[in-house]
Amino acid sequence: MFAAIAPSYDLNNRLHSLWRDQAWRRWAVRLSQLQPTDHVLDVACGTGDLSMAFENAGASRVIGVDFTPGMLTIAHDKAVAHRGGTRRSVTYHAGDGTRLPIADRSVDVVSIAFGIRNIATPAAAIQEFARVLRPGGRLVILEFSLPRNTILRAMYNFYFKRIMPVTASLVARDRSGAYRYLPQSVNTFLDRDALMALMGDAGFENITQTALTFGIAVVYVGHV
Repeated sequence: MFAAIAPSYDLNNRLHSLWRDQAWRRWAVRLSQLQPTDHVLDVACGTGDLSMAFENAGASRVIGVDFTPGMLTIAHDKAVAHRGGTRRSVTYHAGDGTRLPIADRSVDVVSIAFGIRNIATPAAAIQEFARVLRPGGRLVILEFSLPRNTILRAMYNFYFKRIMPVTASLVARDRSGAYRYLPQSVNTFLDRDALMALMGDAGFENITQTALTFGIAVVYVGHV
């Protein structure tokens, strides 16, 4: 499904977030408390937008991991184009968020943007994120949510369920059902408190949530 929409993934992200998706990623980077010496692991990196945001913010090293080779191909091509053929601090690898190809206590920040709800066992993934973080490390989860205001939620769901699946599928020329899956996955995923509870169960402390754009997206941060 994700391979089918990879070529138009960035365009649809921009159009259907009304160009807010990159601002949300920059907020996630800001809330990570990034240091120049930090090594960042970006899980479910997709086409690499968050990975590149971390590099642009000055991370020492960024490792992007994704389950879909088609997404990684685009991420790599974007990385090469960004610096005229060289991008030394970002590398991309195929991998499973519940079985990361990363050593214990080897990174300072683990990030995942719009991907935790696509992992079959989020609790296992969050435990895995804790495994690879060094003491003092941070987990940053950027994920869709539902506005808590009743009127805003109704307006959002009308757009998200009725309009976006049609227009995004047309843009992508997609028949896989990816853009009908998206609103279903958001509406059936863990609520904010439940996701924070999973982070706590995995050993994360000082867990915070920051709602963006009326609560359409939320950044969760936990510390080990």
